[in-house]
Amino acid sequence: MGQHYLSTLFSPKSVAIIGASDRADSVGAIVFKNMLESGFKGSLYPINPNHKKVQGKKAYASIEDIGKPVELAVICTNAATVPDVIEACGKHGVRAAVVLSAGFSEIGARGAEIERTMLANARTYGVRIIGPNCLGIMRTGIGLNATFFKGNVKPGKLALVSQSGALCTAILDWAPANDIGFSSVVSMGTSADVDFGEILDYLASDPQTESILIYIEGIHKARGFMSALRAAARSKPVFVVKVGRHAAGSKAVMSHTGALVGSDDVFDAAVRRAGVVRVMSIGELFSAAKALASPHRSSGNRLAIVTNGGGPGVMAIDHAVDLGVTVASLSDQTIEALNKVLPATWSHNNPVDIIGDATPERYRDAVTICMEDSDVDGVLVILTPQAMTNPLAVANTLIEIASRFKKPMLTCWMGDIQIKAGRAAFAQARIPTFSTPESAVEAFSYITAFYRNQRLLAQTPGPLSHRDEPDVEGARMLIETVLSERRKVLSEMESKALLAAFRIPVASTVIARSPGEALLLAQQLGFPVAMKVNSPDITHKSDAGGVKLNLMNAPAVRAAYQDIITEVKKNRPEAHIDGIAIQPMVVKPNGRELMLGVTSDPVFGPVITFGAGGTTVEVLGDRAVALPPLNSFLVRELIAGTRISKLLGAFRHMPPIQREALESLLLRVSEMVCELPWLKEMDINPLIVDENGALAADARVMVDFAPVSGDRYAHMAIYPYPSHLVTEWQLPDGTEITIRPIRPEDAEMVQEFVRNLSAEAKYFRFMNTLQELSQTMLARFTQIDYDREMALIAVTEENGKEVEIGVCRYAINPDGESCEFALVVSDQWQHKAIGHKLMGSLMDAARTRGLKTMEGEVLAGNHNMLKLVGTLGFAITTSEEDSAIKRVTRSL
Repeated sequence: MGQHYLSTLFSPKSVAIIGASDRADSVGAIVFKNMLESGFKGSLYPINPNHKKVQGKKAYASIEDIGKPVELAVICTNAATVPDVIEACGKHGVRAAVVLSAGFSEIGARGAEIERTMLANARTYGVRIIGPNCLGIMRTGIGLNATFFKGNVKPGKLALVSQSGALCTAILDWAPANDIGFSSVVSMGTSADVDFGEILDYLASDPQTESILIYIEGIHKARGFMSALRAAARSKPVFVVKVGRHAAGSKAVMSHTGALVGSDDVFDAAVRRAGVVRVMSIGELFSAAKALASPHRSSGNRLAIVTNGGGPGVMAIDHAVDLGVTVASLSDQTIEALNKVLPATWSHNNPVDIIGDATPERYRDAVTICMEDSDVDGVLVILTPQAMTNPLAVANTLIEIASRFKKPMLTCWMGDIQIKAGRAAFAQARIPTFSTPESAVEAFSYITAFYRNQRLLAQTPGPLSHRDEPDVEGARMLIETVLSERRKVLSEMESKALLAAFRIPVASTVIARSPGEALLLAQQLGFPVAMKVNSPDITHKSDAGGVKLNLMNAPAVRAAYQDIITEVKKNRPEAHIDGIAIQPMVVKPNGRELMLGVTSDPVFGPVITFGAGGTTVEVLGDRAVALPPLNSFLVRELIAGTRISKLLGAFRHMPPIQREALESLLLRVSEMVCELPWLKEMDINPLIVDENGALAADARVMVDFAPVSGDRYAHMAIYPYPSHLVTEWQLPDGTEITIRPIRPEDAEMVQEFVRNLSAEAKYFRFMNTLQELSQTMLARFTQIDYDREMALIAVTEENGKEVEIGVCRYAINPDGESCEFALVVSDQWQHKAIGHKLMGSLMDAARTRGLKTMEGEVLAGNHNMLKLVGTLGFAITTSEEDSAIKRVTRSL
């Protein structure tokens, strides 16, 4: 791919400071001074029409007067002038601007109009804008400090992206004393143009950045944000802090799910699914920064603690339990090894108390033994300055030990004066060090959360089994009928019919509209029965007096019918009553009542929630939240996130539930959410599960019109497996071939496919002498984000097993309108039109995605590929950078 379109923002060769000034403490003065003092490695132009010089440097009246190309404009002028400044920049060829100016939202409608004009001018000339109302941008590696922060920033490998300029200044002010350096600092301001997703896209592939910290106040484009976040987290650690965790007000909702799930629950689920770790405060963000500064990563959350004081060790254990960090159980071999090197009075347990007179050698032995224990994932070392301790000598000893292990080592040197030198040594060695046991344990929890969430990131749910396929078309017709009647709430019968269309077991239900009809229907169903009011206006039927259970005979049914009508009319006189729903009484002595729901988040779209069910669902508040699509791993994680999950195994006299049935039902609901963009809210409550299976005893569904879109999954924050792209094909000799999107579980098959390619085929595909895919490359090729790339593989069956015979893929370029493709067919399957068929399917997928151009690079010696793309209508030219490479391009 070519140069990233934000390269002029992060790596400009020339910068103009528009509004540069000599006026002390003005934004223009501070920014220009920072640029002069940071050692910017490009051309720098101050622009001020009222001065010949600014801070001793030649000034220009306008950007046109410079007479040379300018790649980045930093605008410090009054908000009202910004639209004209952007227009002038655009005419001069500037492609990136940082607008520091405030006063857009602050001046109401006038400010909004100024902002709209600014954006219109920017789009006319192709200028991308950071801001307005932001602190600015830093790129330490090239001496770019286009901010009005007063202070020094150390170069490093950590990127900071923030919607709050104030938070940026707080972190930058804190960082030097803690020896934290930054590769980039981006203050987003109001994000009128360039948003989080685009910045993350750049940083994900930025070699100067090893980890990313993000401060978020709000998200504008969930799909782009999630795709970029997932892409970044696949290659480097990402930590997020978000404010606004609690809604100031409440809204009326039609379901239990809507009442239970808040936007913060959803955001939390989203970042976990993206492989990102969330912290809750600025203080925790600082601890996270320290943890990220270390190159060590944990493969689990079992923590060992070595301390020369019993109290701090216990404090660390207490906080570990509070945070869900596992206190490591030391193996018998570890205990035996420690007995040989520690005084007889040591604690003989974790925390490992090595006594107050501990020497550097005693620390060395204890820590080394704990690090070598396979049941330990990380070690926290605590030192309190006692008369016999040498904090600096111990620190130097631990630094040497840490270099020999991949596991994380965290340190807590408690105190101040006596331990300063030790802390400085740790900071120099990039070993996280803290002043309290609690903050150190928190940092370890962040590292382990990163590892745990990376497993969630690796999940790319594939299609459900083709057995018992859902009646998607029937479900859509049912919803269209309801909406055509100007209704949005489905009746219980309609709700259960919708579930049944997706093969979800439901309790049989019939509607009676008179006491006599109720009696006849109950006799047909068989006693005992349950009766419930059937009304689109009543969500909580029990609260309205609309439920009668365990009715054993005809008189009870007749009386219950009239009682329900009377009670509901008294309690909810405005409600429309459409008869009484009757169903067999679900008698499951070992049943657990659960709740499964769907709600629609205004930012992230559909959300699935699971937890304890029954009439007290809001009171108990036991639920976990996940973003669809789900697979079996994600379903198990969702279930495990609830308290009631502990009751699903063998409990007292009850056998364990049939987990396969529960997991299958959750997967079916995930499929409903993906395929039905009209689905806004749904409750299955109670969902009764026991050792024999799962049954939806009651259901309530709300629908609404969905925006018209060419993207069938536009309502989803995470693009599901595109089953609609699966096609079957037959070669002239009768060989059956399936072309389908790639899945993570194809990794072994992909490895075998590449391994069996000829040396020439490998060279033509990868343009190097690669022999076999690394695990990182394998994950990159099979765990894809279908929203930003596509890989179609051709497979056939040999000896009852799928075999890959060809693959083509595209990756969307940063412009969002074009893509770059690659194609390779197994040597023995060439000259059978497989490549032609794959490329046709790939171009169709790209066209449906809304892409306009497909392009690629082909080695000049790859005559077969050049012939193929020629027949497909690609234009072929020689690359300007390398005559051995042909550029091929086709309009879609």
